[in-house]
Amino acid sequence: MAKGVFVHRADSIYDDFPEEKYQFPKRYLNRANKFENDWIVYYEPRGGGGRLGYTAIAKIDRIEPDNLNDGMYIARIAPRTFLSFEEFVSFRKENGFMESDLGKKDGSLNGGLIQWAIRPISDADFNQIVLQGFPEETDLLPRVDEIDRNKNSLEWGGLLEKKSGFFHETERFRVEQTISRIPRDRVFRKHVLKAYDSRCAITGLQLINGGGRAEVEAAHIKPVAQHGPDTVRNGIALSGTVHWMFDRGLISLSDELDILISRQVNDPTQIERLVNSSGKALAPENPALRPHPKFLGWHRENCFKA
Repeated sequence: MAKGVFVHRADSIYDDFPEEKYQFPKRYLNRANKFENDWIVYYEPRGGGGRLGYTAIAKIDRIEPDNLNDGMYIARIAPRTFLSFEEFVSFRKENGFMESDLGKKDGSLNGGLIQWAIRPISDADFNQIVLQGFPEETDLLPRVDEIDRNKNSLEWGGLLEKKSGFFHETERFRVEQTISRIPRDRVFRKHVLKAYDSRCAITGLQLINGGGRAEVEAAHIKPVAQHGPDTVRNGIALSGTVHWMFDRGLISLSDELDILISRQVNDPTQIERLVNSSGKALAPENPALRPHPKFLGWHRENCFKA
C-alpha cells in the first residue's frame, strides 16, 4: 500500500465523481494500483480555474477496468471516506513544497512531476497536508519535524534502530489515527453553512441565536446510512422543521431546485406559505457547490412521497 495524489480539475474531460470514482487512462494503471486500500489527497491544478493546492482526502477501495470505455480504468472511492479539507492547502510552503518530491535540488519546481495526474506521496508529506487541511486537529498528531529525519539512526530506550520500516509504519498509524478522529459532522456542517450563508435554502430565513450560532442545520440529501458522502454537493442548509420534512419525504427538489411538496402533506397551503415565494430553493453562489442531480434524484426516488 502507498499514499497518492490524484489531480482533479473542475472541467475534467474524464468521467470523474471525486466522492465516488476517479477515471484515468491505462498509462497510470501500475502507479494507481499501489494506492488500493490506502489514502489519497486530491490536488487542484491551475487549469479550470484551480488554485494550485489540495482540497480533500479519500480512500481507494479498488481499481477496476472501465467497462464502458476501452483503455480506461476507475479508482473506486471507499464509502464515507471522501472528506473536503476545512482549509484549502497550497502546494507551496515557506521552505519549499508540501510534496517534497516536487522540489529540485536547487529549490525550483519539478515541472515534469507536477504534471502527473496520479503520483505517489510520502506518509510524512501526506501527514503535513492533512494537518493543514484540518487545523483544529493538530493536537492529535505530532508535527513530522519533531523527528530528525536527517539522522541515519535513532536511539530509543538505549537501542539503536535503523529507520527502515519503523518510522514509516509509525507515521502511517498516526495519520490513520488522526483521520479516524476527525469529526466529520462538524466539517460537513461548516462547509454547508458557509456555502448557503447560514440561510435555509427552502424558507430563505437566516436565523442566528444570541450566541452567534446559526439555527440552520446541515442536511444530507442522500443519508449517511445509505453511503451518502459528507460533501456540500450532497448537502443543503435547512431549518429544523424543514429538515424534518425533507428527511421524511414531505418535500424534495427537482434537479433545477424547484421545491416539490408531497401530496401526502395534510395541509399543503401551510407548506406553500413557508417556502420561498419563487418556489425554488436557494443555491450556493458557487455553482460547483450546488446540490448534485445524482443525489437529488436519489432523494426523489427513495425518500420523496410524491
